[in-house]
Amino acid sequence: MTGMTADVLVVDDEPAIGSLVGEILADEGYSVRTAADGEGARRAMRRRRPDLVLLDVWMPDVDGITLLQEWSTGGRPPCPVVMISGHGTIETALEATRLGAWDFLEKPLSMPKLLLTVERALEANRLVQENEGLRGLATLPEEPLGNSEAMKALRAQLRRVAPHNQRVLLTGEPGTGKRCLAAYQHQISSGDERPFIPVTGARLTGDYGMAELFGHERDGGISYGLLEQAKGGTLFIAEVGDMDGRIQARLLAAIRDSAFRREGGNAQVPLTTRLVAGTVRDLAGEAAAGRFREPLYYELAEVEMAVPPLRDRREDIPELLAFYVQHYSDRDRLPHRTFADAARERLCEHDWPGNVRELQNLVQRLLIFGNGERIEIGEVETLLGAAMTGGDDPHGELRLPMREARERFERRYLRHQLQRAQGSVARLARLTGMERTHLYRKLKALGIDPKESGDPTQETP
Repeated sequence: MTGMTADVLVVDDEPAIGSLVGEILADEGYSVRTAADGEGARRAMRRRRPDLVLLDVWMPDVDGITLLQEWSTGGRPPCPVVMISGHGTIETALEATRLGAWDFLEKPLSMPKLLLTVERALEANRLVQENEGLRGLATLPEEPLGNSEAMKALRAQLRRVAPHNQRVLLTGEPGTGKRCLAAYQHQISSGDERPFIPVTGARLTGDYGMAELFGHERDGGISYGLLEQAKGGTLFIAEVGDMDGRIQARLLAAIRDSAFRREGGNAQVPLTTRLVAGTVRDLAGEAAAGRFREPLYYELAEVEMAVPPLRDRREDIPELLAFYVQHYSDRDRLPHRTFADAARERLCEHDWPGNVRELQNLVQRLLIFGNGERIEIGEVETLLGAAMTGGDDPHGELRLPMREARERFERRYLRHQLQRAQGSVARLARLTGMERTHLYRKLKALGIDPKESGDPTQETP
């Protein structure tokens, strides 16, 4: 994966054009494959997913628009497609754009324009992959936080491993930050411009899990699995021990062969994805007991790292508290609050059975439900006591779908702040850090009437 070259597929029924374009792109450092007709293009796409396709519109067996339609799922093809035509029309260009084509070039080709288009299409696709891969990691810092000796050692070990493409197995209690460490390794490795895709082992079970991981071919169509979606990047399998035995066997074969087949397909697809796994289990013990494939354990654990629980690195707690206060204040526009010394010391003494994830949740609740600029020890004790007695979900939001839970939570939060603001939307805007026009829309969407809270005559500051 080091400096992985972009794979460009050139599809054109004119051999001279296909050869010329291929030579020029190869001279620019791209890996180039060519196809002379639609069926050749289909075979090339089945063999492996390219990073970009240059696709002629008019070919003897099937037109490029039909191929683009075959390849497009969810409104776009699996990689950027630049259409090329010597008889282009506005209607053809519009249809290609509707089907997800990235651009439309006319023959005779201007080579400088072609090279610029290829460069921009690949860069745009890289940004899309990066955004998609890191979506859901918004609560993670850029690198694992903490100046404890344990965290310094972990970061140093990951930096040593990153350039060598070794498979890493991260072990530790739930919530210790294994996904954050996997994302950090990805970002500092040579694959940091490629996708980072996290998945849980529980999803990789049965026929659905098989197709999700390896992809499938059906009725002439191709669905690329996670191993291909993360091509040149990193696939992080959280709780890898939850994968079923059949998928374990297929993954083991893929690692050993450096290739795999999609479900229903015959072509061998090269495995170019870095694998990082995480587990809360003693996977060596699980393998010895026959509950996990022992050869797969050894393949995944080329380097095994134990992530310490938060109670064993208490000196990192103040930094984590400060980070998540700032994070939730910025992201959710919650009031920024600071910890009183006694409150911070109490949290440093807490055993954190839920580790960093528990700390995140506690900080978020302190910002949402608390009053005043300072977080006092009494407020902390109340929340810690509720968590220990199982009362950390008093409103039942954890049992709801995310959208409904968020709306319920926002409604309760804004009503609480309206009471503090005595019904004044101007004061409410200052308390929540929200722009007033946006605040009015939010109140209307949640069915909250400011006049029902406090004194409606207190609108002005």
